[in-house]
Amino acid sequence: MEERESLKKIVSHSKEYGFVIPSSEIYEGLNAVYDYAHNGVLLKNNIRDYWWKSMVQINQNIIGVDSAIFMHPKTWIASGHVEAFNDPLIDNKDSKKRYRADVLLENYIEKQKNKIDKEVLKAKKRYGDKFDENEFINTNQRVQELNTRIKSTNKRMVDGFKKNNLKEIENLINELEIKCPVSGTSNWTEVRQFNLMFKTNLGASSDSNMELFLRPETAQGIFLNYLTLQKTSRMKIPFGIAQTGKAFRNEIVARQFIFRMREFEQMEMQFFIKPGTQEQWYKEWKDKRMKWHLSLGFEEKKYRFHDHEKLSHYADAASDIEFNFPFGFKELEGIHSRTDFDLKSHEKLSGKKIQYFDTDKNESYTPYVIETSIGLDRMFLSVLSNAYFNETLEDGSSRVVLKIPKQIAPIKLAVLPLLKKDGLLEIAKELINEFSSEVNLSYDEKDAIGRRYRRQDAIGTPYCVTIDHQTLEDNTFTLRDRDSMEQKRINNKDLKNIIEKELTLNSLLNNLK
Repeated sequence: MEERESLKKIVSHSKEYGFVIPSSEIYEGLNAVYDYAHNGVLLKNNIRDYWWKSMVQINQNIIGVDSAIFMHPKTWIASGHVEAFNDPLIDNKDSKKRYRADVLLENYIEKQKNKIDKEVLKAKKRYGDKFDENEFINTNQRVQELNTRIKSTNKRMVDGFKKNNLKEIENLINELEIKCPVSGTSNWTEVRQFNLMFKTNLGASSDSNMELFLRPETAQGIFLNYLTLQKTSRMKIPFGIAQTGKAFRNEIVARQFIFRMREFEQMEMQFFIKPGTQEQWYKEWKDKRMKWHLSLGFEEKKYRFHDHEKLSHYADAASDIEFNFPFGFKELEGIHSRTDFDLKSHEKLSGKKIQYFDTDKNESYTPYVIETSIGLDRMFLSVLSNAYFNETLEDGSSRVVLKIPKQIAPIKLAVLPLLKKDGLLEIAKELINEFSSEVNLSYDEKDAIGRRYRRQDAIGTPYCVTIDHQTLEDNTFTLRDRDSMEQKRINNKDLKNIIEKELTLNSLLNNLK
């Protein structure tokens, strides 16, 4: 029997086994700031490496860039962040807790959808094989009432934010009697906007200081450099520019472990296209990105698309790939049709022409852009939470195991000498020397072999190789599989084949071509 654990247990496991730890903990830490420990940094690097290779290495029309965190302050005026990069915040007067108003409303809508799911499930049980789900949804009075409530709430919310009518948002929250999860009351303050950018200063003295912002996204570094990169790489439209790097947002409501942090890492790709083709490319990149997520082998039902009705100022279409985290379906990756907003805004404010010249048609134009943007930290959490199992075994004992996809596991192989004598240690170390340049290995000689297996299960190591006395006789060793716990005898050649076919990124990348 397998039982999914709560976020609280995942957080505890992450700290105990060296994945994610509170930052500055000896000074009581900082809220929503975390460090990645030894196993965490390996997993994070592997996820990033898979994303980068799937974007840049196997696509001949996508190149990379690494832009600076500091950019000229006019960058954020042109992009709209100075004026429009705000969160609508509301406080509960009883609990003193602060919430994003849009999240409260989205959670309310999600609860109504869950009520519909429950009604459908009850009807399925009642009518069995005769049940027609579409007919039930279209005719059942209770379901129709819930759907009407969802549509009405969503329309008022979208209209309110489009018109920046915060009073309407406040009225909607009060009319729906949305309650604070902590106090259980609806005693709310007014809704107000809060800009999310961190400010800092550049300069040696107060007289020469220039006020800067820590970048709230990595995309603008791509837009500022796109024409230089296009010319030096001799790319033709359509082409993309990929980047990974840190971004910073002064999140007032930072919670849910590493899901929402003030310092985080993004993996973004901006795909430059001819105006008028954005609908085709938007759909294509939605399909490609979902395929990338599903390539890791997690259940398809863990993912879903959420198409935006409330669009950002730069977009004509937007959709999220949502993942079912321990706290429900939340955004994992965004795919946006950004039009030509960013490039035209930078061209206007800078006074410099940054149009693409099409040599085939002998004309210049401002490209449109399709963006794919994924939070590396959120991707890390999705992998960790989906891989975490507490299993009860046939003998009644239990184990905690991380069933991380083998190709991105932090440690791919554990080498375990059965005893610390009779030459077993020397053989184990020879094995490590042979394969350590190909994959990350772990060596453990302490405790009974069963305990060592459990430790490797807990960090997600796909295979353990045990060196025993039979190894001295025939140069074979025991290979133990993490997921099935099955054991078999193999030799060096077998191990090399397993590493090449199962433990590298090649198998994942080949499926994406």
